[in-house]
Amino acid sequence: MQVRDNSMTSVDWPGTYQGIFPCADCEGIKTQLLLDEDLTYTLKTQYLEKSDSVFREIGKFNWNDSGSAITLDNSNHQIYQVGENILFHLDNNGKRITGDLARNYTLEKEKIEITNKYWKLVRLNGQPVKSENREPFIRLNEDTTVNGNGSCNKFNGKYELLEGNKIRFSPFAMTRMACIGNDIENEFMQVIEKTTSYSVSSNELILQDEFETSLAIFVSNYFK
Repeated sequence: MQVRDNSMTSVDWPGTYQGIFPCADCEGIKTQLLLDEDLTYTLKTQYLEKSDSVFREIGKFNWNDSGSAITLDNSNHQIYQVGENILFHLDNNGKRITGDLARNYTLEKEKIEITNKYWKLVRLNGQPVKSENREPFIRLNEDTTVNGNGSCNKFNGKYELLEGNKIRFSPFAMTRMACIGNDIENEFMQVIEKTTSYSVSSNELILQDEFETSLAIFVSNYFK
């Protein structure tokens, strides 16, 4: 018996999908849905202009008999039709939402890129990062400017992307606040000076030196 192609078998569906759903009493529901190959999911939501809280739930999902849509096992039993790099949020009857707002009920698969993302620093020279001050992060903008926080002081500067995943940072301008336990910031800035290349996945950025040694590891945060 020949197995027909469907989304479950022919689409590269595992990954992270993001978008903003309509909301009756807020600016929108910022949504991120991670689908794993083991049929588990992680769903994060944030009600914009209403709360800074990010709600997180983990569960399982099932494919329908035709292999075209999935259903989350949460209390709402959300249904999504699976397309190439996109999820369509279906109504309670499993039907596509139509009309002018139809496009607002989609989640698009996250692209593997380093720009326009909030990259939170999680490991530095092989050690986990625990800051007593502000959360250290870096953001690489499309216009080749870079900004962030070293765990105490804000910084900004320029960067250049070269062939072969090479990257070069210009000297950063920084504020000059004095913070207790500021060792992370000094080490972070030293790592930036040593960085010559990078590797990236959908949610992880690694800065490396000329020997491709991992100097700093960041994870992306869609809700920043």
